[in-house]
Amino acid sequence: MPNLGGGAKCAACEKTAYHAEEIQCNGRSFHKTCFICMSCRKGLDSTTVAAHESEIYCKSCYGKKYGPKGYGYGQGAGALNSDPPRHVGLQPHNSKPRPASSNSNDSKSSPKFGCSDRCPRCSKAVYAAEKMMSAGKPWHKTCFRCVLCGKGLESTTVTDKDGELYCKVCYAKHFGPKGFGLGNAAMLE
Repeated sequence: MPNLGGGAKCAACEKTAYHAEEIQCNGRSFHKTCFICMSCRKGLDSTTVAAHESEIYCKSCYGKKYGPKGYGYGQGAGALNSDPPRHVGLQPHNSKPRPASSNSNDSKSSPKFGCSDRCPRCSKAVYAAEKMMSAGKPWHKTCFRCVLCGKGLESTTVTDKDGELYCKVCYAKHFGPKGFGLGNAAMLE
């Protein structure tokens, strides 16, 4: 069927997606109504889409399908378990420690599943799609908050001290100059 209207074909339904109803992702066009997760059918936008080859998913379904797998990871990144695995038959305290082997399963030894970055706030893996950098460390977007008031931060509003994140207001209240006229009343005798 010829494409007479001038729009591109929708990658999902293969009908013409005119410019007013078109969303583009990875060089492919979609109708706004066709821009949905291939697994759960939830509507997507530029902040929630995760593309894999010619397929589009919400970040949760993408993590479940293509995220890390293995012991302690449940059904993938959508069900990560941050609790340390329980070991049966641990060595008694008075026995000599075993020498470390090169194929140890210790979670701190080497990066696993292509992700070596851990969020300092929640200690879970930080992937590129959700990474925010501050204080020389990677943070999840959801963990990128002021430690005191919980306000969400951006690169222009974040201040760090001793590895923790603060909004500019909380930082000024707790670490800024003190005295009369500076937001904190001076103690008068």
